[in-house]
Amino acid sequence: IGQWTSTVCEKCMAKLVNLNKPFKYIVTCMIMQKNGAGLVTASSCFWDPLADGSRTMRWENKTMYAIATAYAM
Repeated sequence: IGQWTSTVCEKCMAKLVNLNKPFKYIVTCMIMQKNGAGLVTASSCFWDPLADGSRTMRWENKTMYAIATAYAM
């Protein structure tokens, strides 16, 4: 699973960089077994709300969840 999270982050980062926008990016990814356990996460960043932003995407199948977040600053 460690390789999967790295692959997701690397592919997301490559797509973002190919947009040729004037941002620095941070990408995180979590993959979790779907077994009824809860997950609570938080993040914080000091940024310009008019220019910077983030996007979180969730994907799931019968056995796992994947959550990826990209920050653009």
